[in-house]
Amino acid sequence: MESELRDAEIAVHNGDAGPRRAIWSTAEPVTVFGAWKTGTTAAEADAVFGLLEQNFSDCTSYVHEVVSADVSGDLAYTVGYEHTSASWNGEPRTYTLRVTQLYRRENGAWRVFHRHGDELS
Repeated sequence: MESELRDAEIAVHNGDAGPRRAIWSTAEPVTVFGAWKTGTTAAEADAVFGLLEQNFSDCTSYVHEVVSADVSGDLAYTVGYEHTSASWNGEPRTYTLRVTQLYRRENGAWRVFHRHGDELS
């Protein structure tokens, strides 16, 4: 899952949320508590991804630094930092988010069903 997550995040920061959508659950509950927008249903999460792909471009660097992770049965989590350099509305930015993600196994594949990210200040 780690390489899929990395590829999906790089893609969304280059203006393509398709790979992120592919690894996210559409089975409720689904939540996104983003650094910029929040969604509390699968449809709202998808709308957040649409806004991200419209505003991000030119990702020059993305590193997911995992601090903690675990799996228990069909549930898993990661906690860490995302260090990103990309353009937002054409303006280059470099920032770090604290990110917690929750995953569940659905039909034999891991899917993200919750993300909480906030900017490290």
